[in-house]
Amino acid sequence: MDITGIAKSHQAGIPKPSSKKDWKLSDSLREQIAGYAREDAAQGVYMGNKFLALRKSEVAKVAPDRAALMGKVGQEMADMKTIREADRRWLCLLFGEPYEAEFQSEGTGSAVHVYDGNGDEVLTYTAGVGWHEKESKAETQVHGALKAAYYDAYHAARQEINAGAVEMQGGFDARA
Repeated sequence: MDITGIAKSHQAGIPKPSSKKDWKLSDSLREQIAGYAREDAAQGVYMGNKFLALRKSEVAKVAPDRAALMGKVGQEMADMKTIREADRRWLCLLFGEPYEAEFQSEGTGSAVHVYDGNGDEVLTYTAGVGWHEKESKAETQVHGALKAAYYDAYHAARQEINAGAVEMQGGFDARA
């Protein structure tokens, strides 16, 4: 089974980061950076620890809350996995082990595709059409074998009937 989903930040309750327009390199910040640069130059170090900490602090002001995003997406993935496993268990209980379902929610609508153990699509559900049954390869083979057996038996029976009719015609005395 394959379930696709996207957690959007407005649905996930994750605060949006400050936009880049909110952050500005102020004159005081510029002076602080110049001070760190002079200290580092005096020590023979390029971009020392004070500047790196300042830079990290300023970048954090505009960065998304990645930890919250990872946690929320991780939870969504766990939920999807739980749903997927539950759906698989229900399909196995209802139909037997070798069935899988694929849920699609992309494009113009949603659909569910159910596959048998051979990977043949056997059912499709869409909101506009409902359930649509599709013949598996095994069903096609059985249909073919049954039709062929029926055709042979029917053809033999017709030949017997036609042969009996000829015998009756042959034994019929038209002059009587």
